[in-house]
Amino acid sequence: MPRKAKAVQPSGVYLEAELCESLQRRLSRIEGHVRGIKRMLAEQRDCDAVLTQVAGVRAAVNQVAILLLEGHLDTCVSDALRSGDGAEPVERFKNSLSRALR
Repeated sequence: MPRKAKAVQPSGVYLEAELCESLQRRLSRIEGHVRGIKRMLAEQRDCDAVLTQVAGVRAAVNQVAILLLEGHLDTCVSDALRSGDGAEPVERFKNSLSRALR
């Protein structure tokens, strides 16, 4: 039986525990989906069917990025803004958003 990974939280503000658990579940489903695509390739399934599944994985990964960015904004960035130290976290958030949209 696989061990459940323990969430490592750095000191200070971090994502809400419920969001972290949700993201872990989503990523586990994505892993399973990718394994299914690998099986489809091994079985030489129709390219259109494989590409449809790849599009589903891409959409799921994009949703993980969106939720992660929202959580980061709700916790780390907003806490820094409330404390008056918002310039650096806002800049880091903009960089993260740019990376996620590439």
